[in-house]
Amino acid sequence: MALLDTPRARAHSNTASGLLARLVGAFLSWNDRRATRKALSRLSDRELDDIGLCRGDIDTIARRF
Repeated sequence: MALLDTPRARAHSNTASGLLARLVGAFLSWNDRRATRKALSRLSDRELDDIGLCRGDIDTIARRF
């Protein structure tokens, strides 16, 4: 399989729709991190220990999303 990288694809990222796509993407990433942080924060210390985490790991894990 070949991958084509055309100038047209790069030029599109500078348009208003490209900007909107980046903003939507940034919002979705932020929301995923927020939801992950919230879900993990609701777990008890015992539940976190069962999955190999501690409270201090929550922010690190959330940043991965």
